[in-house]
Amino acid sequence: MPSRLKPVTALAGLVLLCGSAPALAAESSSSFLKEAIRGDIAETKIGELAQKKSENADVKAFGQELTTDHGQHKTEVEALAKTMNVTVPTKPKREATEEYNKLSKLSGKMFDQEFASYMVKDHKEDIAKYQKESQSGDAQVAAMAKKTLPVLQKHLQAAQSLQSKFGQQTSQ
Repeated sequence: MPSRLKPVTALAGLVLLCGSAPALAAESSSSFLKEAIRGDIAETKIGELAQKKSENADVKAFGQELTTDHGQHKTEVEALAKTMNVTVPTKPKREATEEYNKLSKLSGKMFDQEFASYMVKDHKEDIAKYQKESQSGDAQVAAMAKKTLPVLQKHLQAAQSLQSKFGQQTSQ
């Protein structure tokens, strides 16, 4: 008798795993949406800071672009999150808050270098996450990720241009 239970138990386990795949995808999409919103909050705050702290017109313009684009994106992602019953975060991730605090103490070329360096690092990470999400997860979330990628890539190019203009500084 015990040998008959093993195949049944294994089959039950397989059914449970297969049945939970949509739940795992939904959880992954939920986490992605929360992280995207936190990222948008951070980008808008850091963009506003760039407009205030920098003396360089290109940095100020990029700061405005970040504020506008990530503000619009945040509105879209929040709407999608609400339709999926995902709790909408109201604060940026801890690392972004730490970077904001670091940037707020800098000025002039030091601000511009650190800002550009951080934007390169941050947008490279974001692009990787959005590419991954565009290939999996919830269909609506994947479509949003695909739609967002060109904007993130444009931001990365702008940040890289600024970084080469001001010289590279390592963002920690």
